[in-house]
Amino acid sequence: MSVTILGISGSTRTASLNRKVLEVVLEGVRSFGAEAHTMDLRTMDLPLYDGDLEAEHGVPEMARHLADRIREANAVVIASPEYNGGYSAVLKNAIDWTSRPDTREDGTRTTSPWSGKVTGLLSASPGSIGGLRGLILLRTTLAHMGSHVIPEQLGVPEAHAAIGEDGTFVDPGLQERAIGVAKALVHAADRLG
Repeated sequence: MSVTILGISGSTRTASLNRKVLEVVLEGVRSFGAEAHTMDLRTMDLPLYDGDLEAEHGVPEMARHLADRIREANAVVIASPEYNGGYSAVLKNAIDWTSRPDTREDGTRTTSPWSGKVTGLLSASPGSIGGLRGLILLRTTLAHMGSHVIPEQLGVPEAHAAIGEDGTFVDPGLQERAIGVAKALVHAADRLG
């Protein structure tokens, strides 16, 4: 089976530390023979979730596109910054929109792509905890929706100094942990995805 992993960053910063950590893990995914693609939430025109907007206009096209990419992938790996002990609002909004049942123009009805989806979690932070508090809430949200969130995760503390110019972690132990997450994600996707 060919394994495809979709990477999503919950950060909107141009020089996002989370996007850099995501790329390290996705390179690891590729080293295990899987395909890896990314979706950039910064480029998506997703309004704030609003039930009235949904009732009047349906699910926005970009939310449909993202939900379809999630659905097509064997697994998703998410990197999110920690904001006030939680995960980013742009990520929460994307999850909320993509989880909505949706009737398409041709009459087909889709359900949440998160149910049964193998998912891995990453976080990077300039602080000393590595964004792990936000991952607790993200794990809870995804598990509530039926995702198979793998136990292996990566929180990168002091991330501004953790990634070298070559795009890998300066600390070999951290690089090994990132590769371990990639390996676990590919293995779980191959078995469950």
